This record gives sequence, C-alpha cells and structure tokens, in this order.
Amino acid sequence: MRAVLFDFDGTLADTAPDLGGALNHMRAARALEPVPMEALRPHTSAGARGLLKIGFGIDPDSPDYETMRAEFLARYGARSCLETVLFPGIDDLLTCIEAKRLLWGIVTNKPERYTLPIVDALGLSGRAGCVVGGDTTGHAKPHPAPMFEAARRIDVPPESCWYVGDDLRDVQAARASGMRSVAVAYGYLGTENGGPGDWNADLVIQRPLDLVPHL
Repeated sequence: MRAVLFDFDGTLADTAPDLGGALNHMRAARALEPVPMEALRPHTSAGARGLLKIGFGIDPDSPDYETMRAEFLARYGARSCLETVLFPGIDDLLTCIEAKRLLWGIVTNKPERYTLPIVDALGLSGRAGCVVGGDTTGHAKPHPAPMFEAARRIDVPPESCWYVGDDLRDVQAARASGMRSVAVAYGYLGTENGGPGDWNADLVIQRPLDLVPHL
C-alpha cells in the first residue's frame, strides 16, 4: 500500500452544516421552519437530490426540480465553508500518513468548483497529492474513472491504494478500480443501502485513527 485516497463529504470533512444551511435558507425564504440538522445529516451524501427530497419532497422527476436544484447550489456556493470542518481525528490521520511517506488524495462526487475552495480553506491544498471532483473526468462514483484519474495523478497503481468512504458507492468504486476499500462508520452513511457492515468493504473503521494500524 502506497497511497490512501479519501471521499470528501462525510469522510474527510463534515460539510453537513453548510449543505443543510443552504437548504434551510431556501425554506426560510418560503416561510418554512428549518429542518433539524440531525435529520438532514443522513441525506447529505446524496447532495442536492437527497436534501431537496427531505426539505421539499421533490425528486429529479418533479417539474420544478432543476429550478430548485439551481437555487440550492447557488445558496450553497455562497456559504460552502462557513461551518465545514475536518472530522475529529482526520488531521492526525493525515499527519500519520505523511509521516510514513505515503501519499494521500481526494476523490469526491462534489464538483470541482465547490470542492477546491473548501479544500483550500481547510488548509489541505498543499498537502493533498490530488483532488478529483465529480466533474473532473465526466464520470462520478461508482464509475471507476475518477479513481483511475487519481491514481494517475499521484503515479501509484490502483492496486496499491486504499480508498476510504462513507457510502456504498465508495466501496463499489474502489472495487471497480482494483483499490482496497475502507468504509467509515462515523460518516453520513446514506439512507438507502444499509450500514458499512453490509457493503463488503475490505475494512470498516469506527473512527479515522483506526486506520493507522493498517498503514
């Protein structure tokens, strides 16, 4: 193992406060009460689709979905790193990875125009070996293309990489690209595919530093 690649939302960074805040700003503009953050958090992995579903009961088949999605993304773009922080233990894990002279990077389904400013604001730009967004290759996870692009950028064969994520799609993307998968039990986890123990990951960790003995 020569490199560790990470999903972003729900794995490296707790972005739910800003994503949920964008949704609740939309609700406030319509004189609706905010949805509690703990109710929003499990839907964050699904991005705009999941949040608009719980916030307004609409899905991509709804006639006003694209208009609502555009408004959500505009509101999120204006506040994408007000409350976002790294999960507890992540900075220590990254420091440990670096101390062992291993590479690490980010592969996320979040578009680059949102991902890169947040990565920079969190002080990770100079540390990450690569940042691959959902629109970098024209494919999103679970398609393996973003995984292959990350491996290419850090010049490490996919089979020499771990991939760490909080969603079934992350495990599927790792498997499709030949990487070993790590599912995290502290992330958003979604609402549709059971828990990390159901995803057939190579490893399940309860907290970030649980990965250290396996490095």
